Amino acid sequence: MARYTGPVCRRCRREGEKLFLKGEKCNKQVCPINKRAFAPGQHGTSRRKLSEYGQQLREKQKCKRIYGLMEKQFRGYYDMATRIKGITGENMLRLLEMRLDNAMYRLGYGRSRTEARQIVRHNLVMVNGKRVNIPSYQLKVGDVIEIREKSRSLQRFKDVLDVTASRIIPEWLSAEHENLRGTVSSLPTRDQITVPVHERLIVEFYSK
Repeated sequence: MARYTGPVCRRCRREGEKLFLKGEKCNKQVCPINKRAFAPGQHGTSRRKLSEYGQQLREKQKCKRIYGLMEKQFRGYYDMATRIKGITGENMLRLLEMRLDNAMYRLGYGRSRTEARQIVRHNLVMVNGKRVNIPSYQLKVGDVIEIREKSRSLQRFKDVLDVTASRIIPEWLSAEHENLRGTVSSLPTRDQITVPVHERLIVEFYSK
């Protein structure tokens, strides 16, 4: 699967807001967007009024970047959402939230979604007692996510929890930090999905 390997903070600057792609660093003064709050490139400081299409495109790009997906994979989630009963935009965000790497991030076992994805890929995560190393694995209500037993004592997770201790865990997840374990209690509702995205514009973009 292709992945973006360029400067991460450049993506936040392009969208004009913090997407928290580098975890807690984004809360510090050293975050580049605090110093250069304009788009990258030689025309970044120019002011341009976005067309309707431009607004839809930027919203789609922003959502892709928050969850760390490439275009083909992101479009796949939209197509999947259209086949589910309910509001397409909310269905899409719910599918994205129920990814294993995102759940790990929400539980505080990764400082960023990128780090959470790396932890999954390194075979450190169990779902319902079975090892899963696929970041896009779709969780279901009742699934138990945990760091495998022989990896729980790693200094890495102590360092991560020190940084993410103040992170608010969404209501659709329950955590047992002493055992590095979490449970999917319910499907996330729209008001529980705290991403700065207007999903209606994404639906409009793809439905043309």
